[in-house]
Amino acid sequence: MTTAPVISGFASLDALVRPRSVAVIGASDEPARIGGRPIAYMKDRGFAGPIWPVNPKRPTVQGLPAFASIAELPAAPDVAIIAVPSALAIQALDELGTKGCRAVICFTAGFAEMDEKGAEEQQRMTAVARKHGIRLLGPNCLGVFNDAIRFYGTFTASFEKGWPIPGRIGIASQSGAYGTHIFSAALDRGIGTQVCITTGNEAEVALGDVLGWMAQAPEVDVICAYAEGIRERESFLAALDLARRNRKPIVMMKVGRSQLGGAAAQSHTASIAGDDAVTQAVLDEFGVVRARTTEEMLDIAYAATRRIYPAKNTLGVLTVSGGAGVLISDAAEAAGLPMPPMPEEAQAKLRALIPFCAPRNPVDCTAQVTNDLKLISTFAESVAVDGGYSSILSFWSQTAAGRSLGPKLHEQMRAIREAHPDRLWVMSMLAPNKVRDYEADGWLCFEDPSRAVVAIEAMGRFGAAFAKAEAPQPEIPLPKVELPPTTPSEAVAKSLLDAAGVPAVPEHAAPDSEAAVAAAESIGYPVVLKILSPDILHKSEIGGVLLDIANADQVRQGFGTLLDRARHHAPAARIEGVLVAKQIPTKGEGGAVEMALGIFRDPVFGPVAMVGLGGIFIEVLKDVAFRRCPFDTAEAERMIRSLRGFPLLDGARGRPKADVAALAKALSALSAFAVAAGPRLAGVDVNPLLVLPAGQGCYAADAVIEVGAA
Repeated sequence: MTTAPVISGFASLDALVRPRSVAVIGASDEPARIGGRPIAYMKDRGFAGPIWPVNPKRPTVQGLPAFASIAELPAAPDVAIIAVPSALAIQALDELGTKGCRAVICFTAGFAEMDEKGAEEQQRMTAVARKHGIRLLGPNCLGVFNDAIRFYGTFTASFEKGWPIPGRIGIASQSGAYGTHIFSAALDRGIGTQVCITTGNEAEVALGDVLGWMAQAPEVDVICAYAEGIRERESFLAALDLARRNRKPIVMMKVGRSQLGGAAAQSHTASIAGDDAVTQAVLDEFGVVRARTTEEMLDIAYAATRRIYPAKNTLGVLTVSGGAGVLISDAAEAAGLPMPPMPEEAQAKLRALIPFCAPRNPVDCTAQVTNDLKLISTFAESVAVDGGYSSILSFWSQTAAGRSLGPKLHEQMRAIREAHPDRLWVMSMLAPNKVRDYEADGWLCFEDPSRAVVAIEAMGRFGAAFAKAEAPQPEIPLPKVELPPTTPSEAVAKSLLDAAGVPAVPEHAAPDSEAAVAAAESIGYPVVLKILSPDILHKSEIGGVLLDIANADQVRQGFGTLLDRARHHAPAARIEGVLVAKQIPTKGEGGAVEMALGIFRDPVFGPVAMVGLGGIFIEVLKDVAFRRCPFDTAEAERMIRSLRGFPLLDGARGRPKADVAALAKALSALSAFAVAAGPRLAGVDVNPLLVLPAGQGCYAADAVIEVGAA
């Protein structure tokens, strides 16, 4: 594995997570209090470095010499924990900076999560931290633990049920309570999570910084993340990219999908929740797998600890139950995990051994194999070698726990896994007493085969993302774009987009009716007439579009009709005339498919492109795909093919295949335009974009460019 270069900003968190000395400001002699728990935990676990309690009221704290002030500390600690009231927290931070401390964990609450005054105080805290070059975690955070060095800079009560067990999964969480909930749930399942970092209000250290540290930390192989809102874009994107390049999977719970949930997340973390669809697009871009539940997160993280990530994932199933095979097949189809059939020759070979087996895939060897357990290895070997599947799920239910068959089955399974260690081997069984034995042999064990399928599918997504990171990244040239001072008319908008690579329907702007006639006759009938005004963005809502204009008289009449409608519905609008455009048919054989392209500026991730079915369908069906700008034509085509309505472009019901290549080129060009236009570009709406049959191109029939203030 090639390790990506260390990013100094991420490495600067070492003092937070791997300190050699710790000071506790507001230290308590009572181990159960917030200022006492970190000291009690580190003493109990045997932290090797010095622990310096700061408490002016006591000579000792929990048997350790106490210091009356920060100034009296014998040296600058690697990390300091602030556990004093909010009125004293900023002063303590300033004194720690003067002392030379470079990392601080602030438990103290009462800042931006409370009210506007608290937000102002948090800004002061951030300024103090940056003045001294301090990496500040919090405020209002539950802290950090790193059991690898027995460091416990946290006041969670989770350890009352048990200490972390060895393992290489790191937890990064904006919520302290939920981060330690994930730890506790993992502990219950025997999954090792030795490192947990919670970020709280993120006054200085944000989630992206923590993910970046874990992405380059040798003690972490797999990252579990809980996020409510992404506050800082650059570190977040850099961390996702670093994790992908270092082949470290991230499985994330990003809450706030619903409008209500999004509002709750913003209130709780005082951060920008952003648009969930955009966040999903960013996670997809970097191969981050999003978990719907804590159980699913831990299933996926557990599977990832095997560090087998097939870039082209296929599932082979070996089962003694036809019913289980159907269940697994349904789960695989729902997850989008391919289950190709076994080769015909292999199927014939297996039928010769057990005539009534079902060897297609799932490979149901039936309970007959229990009469001759050597057949198990024969069937499993055929699935691995003849089938060539990258992931193999074996279903044995309670057979694996039986006293008579269990040990022999285990022997066969151990041998087959040792013969093919490059495959992802998964066992579905009801044998709690055998799980550790199978895991020691390199197997993953699940009671529920459907949950196993979800985890297996995720390994393929990680593998595809890692493979993509290793491929050369294409250069995306940006056009030269000069936006007008204000939102332009449709004609100007389409001209700007056409110059950037989004072709426009042949058209001419006409200031009067005779100019409109001349334009129509140069284009060729039939034509479309549209009111031309920078102040009327949604023309169809006022009857500002006329179709099937077939001759000069209809052009003259239509011109007058459009002006009358504009004066009636938008009397204050500036009218520049009428736009005369070629009418491209959308019905019948050879008709164009209506698509929609768009750009909007996300408050966190900047310009984001959208593609979906056009016309009225985009609002009704909401069948759209998003991607952060810019991107190349290959990525644009992937977005297009991900749409549920893609068959309409691919020749559904005998229609000719649409020019998907031209559509992808236009979408990529729009993404480059969005970046080149800069922050004054508020949004772009191209709807409909008419996609003609393959080889005939695509054309923007309508376009809006919204320009913001300089």
